[in-house]
Amino acid sequence: MAVLIIIGVLVLIVLYAVSIYNRLVKLKNLVQEAWSSIDVMLKKRHDLIPNLVETVKGYATHEKETLENVTKARKLAAGANTVEGKEAAEKSLNQAMVNLFAVAEQYPDLKANTNFQQLQAELSSIENDIEKSRRYYNGTARENNTLVESFPSNVIANMYKFEKAKFFELDNIAERAVPTIKF
Repeated sequence: MAVLIIIGVLVLIVLYAVSIYNRLVKLKNLVQEAWSSIDVMLKKRHDLIPNLVETVKGYATHEKETLENVTKARKLAAGANTVEGKEAAEKSLNQAMVNLFAVAEQYPDLKANTNFQQLQAELSSIENDIEKSRRYYNGTARENNTLVESFPSNVIANMYKFEKAKFFELDNIAERAVPTIKF
């Protein structure tokens, strides 16, 4: 009788370990899928930026440095391969885009240009999609990291070399700015 109890306990332990392993695999795949979604959105954004720069160029020819900075930042962002690399490159690109839109504010004809307005609206839509993708990615990364670090799943995670996922954070300067209220 004692042998059957020991065998039963061992079977339960093995089944539990298998379920943890399968959950770790599932979360690793979800993290990879979520990262792929971010990558697609960032590529769409990177593909749109040259059109925006060309439109601004037609109106703001003496703003060469700003336009060059956007182009350089886009190239770096498109070439980044790791989560950390993309995060740093996208922060730089965001700053360059803020400067580009600040330049655009100085040219009323540019702001009224239909093509510019369309590109700006498309960029805004892509930014929203990136934000949604980033939230999904960070949520799956959080779940993965919790399972990788929690006991007893961390034993299996370490045994099979499952790793924590890096979070992907982009600073949105507009979100951090303190609003000005005037009465």
